[in-house]
Amino acid sequence: MGLNFRDKAWIFLGILCCSSLICSVKAMVSYDHKAVIINGQRRILVSGSIHYPRSTPEMWPDLIQKAKEGGLDVIQTYVFWNGHEPSPGQYYFEDRYDLVKFIKLVQQAGLYVHLRIGPYVCAEWNFGGFPIWLKYVPGMAFRTDNEPFKAAMQTFTEKIVGMMKEEKLFETQGGPIILSQIENEYGPVEWTIGAPGKAYTKWAAQMAEGLSTGVPWIMCKQDDAPTSIINTCNGFYCENFKPNSDNKPKMWTENWTGWFTEFGGAVPYRPAEDIAFSVARFIHNGGSFINYYMYHGGTNFDRTAGEFIATSYDYDAPLDEYGLPREPKYSHLKRLHKVIKLCEPALVSADATVTSLGDNQEAHVFKSKSSCAAFLSNYNASSTARVLFGGSTYDLPPWSISILPNCKTEYYNTAKVNAPSIHMKMVPTNTQFSWGSYNEEIPSPNDNGTFAQDGLAEQISITRDKTDYFWYLTDITIGTDEKFLKTGEDPLLTVGSAGHALHVFVNGQLAGTAYGSLEKPKLTFSQKIKLHAGVNKLALLSIAAGLPNVGVHYETWNTGVLGPITLNGVNSGTWDMSKWKWSYKIGTKGEALSLHTVTGSSSVEWKEGSLVAKKQPLTWYKSTFDTPAGNEPLALDMNTMGKGQVWINGQNIGRHWPAYTARGKCDRCSYAGTYSEKKCLSNCGEASQRWYHVPRSWVKPSANLIVVLEEWGGDPNGISLVKRTAKKTALDSIFAG
Repeated sequence: MGLNFRDKAWIFLGILCCSSLICSVKAMVSYDHKAVIINGQRRILVSGSIHYPRSTPEMWPDLIQKAKEGGLDVIQTYVFWNGHEPSPGQYYFEDRYDLVKFIKLVQQAGLYVHLRIGPYVCAEWNFGGFPIWLKYVPGMAFRTDNEPFKAAMQTFTEKIVGMMKEEKLFETQGGPIILSQIENEYGPVEWTIGAPGKAYTKWAAQMAEGLSTGVPWIMCKQDDAPTSIINTCNGFYCENFKPNSDNKPKMWTENWTGWFTEFGGAVPYRPAEDIAFSVARFIHNGGSFINYYMYHGGTNFDRTAGEFIATSYDYDAPLDEYGLPREPKYSHLKRLHKVIKLCEPALVSADATVTSLGDNQEAHVFKSKSSCAAFLSNYNASSTARVLFGGSTYDLPPWSISILPNCKTEYYNTAKVNAPSIHMKMVPTNTQFSWGSYNEEIPSPNDNGTFAQDGLAEQISITRDKTDYFWYLTDITIGTDEKFLKTGEDPLLTVGSAGHALHVFVNGQLAGTAYGSLEKPKLTFSQKIKLHAGVNKLALLSIAAGLPNVGVHYETWNTGVLGPITLNGVNSGTWDMSKWKWSYKIGTKGEALSLHTVTGSSSVEWKEGSLVAKKQPLTWYKSTFDTPAGNEPLALDMNTMGKGQVWINGQNIGRHWPAYTARGKCDRCSYAGTYSEKKCLSNCGEASQRWYHVPRSWVKPSANLIVVLEEWGGDPNGISLVKRTAKKTALDSIFAG
């Protein structure tokens, strides 16, 4: 009995998959105008971003395996400079920052790696991935033709490339790395700063190429990339992108699968149909490398999130924050990748012949001597189109592309989703907590570790970002003759801050709170305060919520209370307090005592039972708990808390801020039509982030320690441990429809 086309196609696909397994055989990597070439073979490569520090080493094998099963050829990751070099010359490559281990796991799975060394990453990561010490190197100016910056950047880049070579991880050494990236989305910066930017671009390219990795270098969003560097596209759509030379392949390094969540913002999502449409459109317009940013977003553990960025970096990716397939997105794209692979012989052998099939409908046909693939497109966002192609009719839903790997049979349409419909639930585990509380003390100018100076200090220059917290302390002396003492018209205190949140305490009592947003990080506290005759104690707690990750002139960015600070309503009118003598204290007492650890938490007395504090600012809470049975991912429901941080067995799971409710317009969202990060939103009027990932590898069977620092005030009795579970309501139907 003869084989039909579909049988032959599956046999070919099996041979292709076997031949593409990565082993220790040395290979050549090059490129031409069509594609990246590996061992003399042009390849259509499907890639996905997985950032190793945003998950745990215990999660990596499963994430990589799911990526492979989803049809990926390549794993793409940034290299996170501030995680690897926390102080000059002191390197860290362990635990979540074990880059070599991560790359070797990718290799063991039979996948390639695109290593984005940067070392600027953006990525909604704290300070864009730059180590904070870099800001205080004399003469420093970031990302420009500046010798101190270039020296530091070159040293780190050489360190990473040297490690990769030593471990034989480049493809030309038998490893999985087929591409490397220098810098990141630098084009817009160069346009802003002009000639120094152009000189820096040229230097960065030459520096990278001088490292002789044996694999191509790329620069994304860099239209003037040098001839020997591939320039690539980032965005929601890249079908019209063209590299700056006819000798370079058309590559898409970031197809944004969703968008990041900011504290105070709604949660964006991107329909699977639109992502699939964007990929098919890019491929039929000659694209040969497409990377999903993100394929697994993960978690901004500890204090790694950028300015006002949520702890969850889920990104509406095909694999959710917890590593579970997000359906139908995961399976819908998996089917797309299978069909693209069936088209690969034609795609790499021929250029498309484009014909019109109607108003806003086109056919892109790739035909070689031995293969043929067709893409039938309907760009109309509101109506279905029936088109005639090759003597047959095809119905194309709005904003969709049908793919015909043999130019006859529709194997896939981007808008026809035949994949599982799975509803994810956060189910309480009935884990019991028994809370104790410890009240954080407001420091005194005479405390150990305080220092004084005239005028206001910039926060990060003092804390070096070792903590979110920085105290500003001063005395306000009120004479008995002040009129407001008799009239009851309290004076108005105004405090200007560069961000990000501020607590104001007067004589030990919270007088008020102010906070900014990602759009407007600077804030102004302006409120009447109660003062008595004599000496009044003013304490300002400035709280950082991550450092900016995008922009220019990083060396000029500031945080904290920079003024002006005024007191209006005294007899003389207004006092300018900005140049007064102020005392300063870095961090909280609880941090100094390491209350988040077993040893530290045992060093103080905790109130228990009915004495446990509730709805009080600057309160530490602790409890122990047993881990629920099973292997489902775990999370903490923090919905009854305000703002702060959480530790599990000494590990910081990140900042919580459920009291910052999501603003935005969460209307019904259609997949059809051009997508933007504002188009499809959820969680409006609710917490931007309610649940906080607790990795299974961070917990023991019993006697786990949980510690919460609550800045605003909350009720710990509402905290619960939940597990993420899935219920499948529809079955996958490969190649149906």
